[in-house]
Amino acid sequence: ALLPLRVITDRTRGGSYLAVFIVGIGMFGIFLFLTYYLQVNLHFTPIKTGLAFLPMIAMLIVTATTATGVLLPRFGPRWLMAGGMLIAALGMVLLTQLTDTSTYAAHVLPALLIMGVGLGASMAPAMQGAVSGVLPEDAGVASATVNTMQQVGGSVGTALLSTIAASAAASYATSHAGQVATPMALQQLAAVHSYTTAFWVAAAVFAAGAVISALLIPNGTLPVTEGDEAPAMAH
Repeated sequence: ALLPLRVITDRTRGGSYLAVFIVGIGMFGIFLFLTYYLQVNLHFTPIKTGLAFLPMIAMLIVTATTATGVLLPRFGPRWLMAGGMLIAALGMVLLTQLTDTSTYAAHVLPALLIMGVGLGASMAPAMQGAVSGVLPEDAGVASATVNTMQQVGGSVGTALLSTIAASAAASYATSHAGQVATPMALQQLAAVHSYTTAFWVAAAVFAAGAVISALLIPNGTLPVTEGDEAPAMAH
């Protein structure tokens, strides 16, 4: 079989694959809709928009390194993954408060830093858990499954959140027609409403992921198998 059932029926590995899938859905909400907000509403250039995400990436790297090297061997993946997703959900909730007058430093940056902590704390243990205890002959397929789940999660997030955001924008524009000074202003407000709606859904996805991780991932540290390596995150 291309994917032996023994790889995914283990609770730790199966729960880790599901966690990677869920994070893939939620991450889409950050990168796509926040990019729209930064460029359309805050008038950032593409280069400045890319730089605006760097604090989150830096926080993610620091947190993932700490989680993998210090916290995971001591506490195991269960509560790290669940706690990380709750933190990520909190960051998303902060993004739902954005308006057309919000600023990067006061409103976007704090949410990005919190998101970096949450993603680092959840993704690093999930990557480790996804390949823990696999037989040597299953190591390749276990690693490939992680990257596949991440990509599928991103694709599902694209379809799900884009559809919800488009519906929210259309509904807002219809219900507020004639209440805003200009059509351009109405369009801008409808766009912000669509982004914040997508952020709410992404926050709910992360919160659900926290519950699922707490229920599926067993207590205890990961089994150590010689030759185990955590897969790299796909882009």
